[in-house]
Amino acid sequence: MRDIAVIRRVRDRIDRDYAKPLSLDTLARAAHMSVGHLSREFRRVYGESPYSYLMTRRIERAMTLLRRGDLSVTDVCFAVGFSSLGTFSTRFTELVGVPPSLYRRDHSQAAAGIPPCLSKQVTRPVKNREARTRQSRLP
Repeated sequence: MRDIAVIRRVRDRIDRDYAKPLSLDTLARAAHMSVGHLSREFRRVYGESPYSYLMTRRIERAMTLLRRGDLSVTDVCFAVGFSSLGTFSTRFTELVGVPPSLYRRDHSQAAAGIPPCLSKQVTRPVKNREARTRQSRLP
């Protein structure tokens, strides 16, 4: 039970500090665990690695900012904690299925009329590269 409480605090820190530079070493040190033990326990409890969880949080926040439409893709990239626009675009495309610029253009009104408590569920990125890719239409 102690490990679960510690892992929950690690997840809470990721949720709170997603835009700050976070390393597995830093998280493990704060949890008084080895990097390997933290990774194994986090995966056991939440079904994904701490890194994957962090990337999902960053992309979820990026999706929200892109739908607002008042920030450029570059501004969103840095606002959610990425230090490279290329990495951001690649990870965003893997999880969401479209590049951030296209998402910003096509989804600016995706959550219009949906209560905020439900919009997170409707607009949540798909994890582990399971995003549907655009199918070419046959004539």
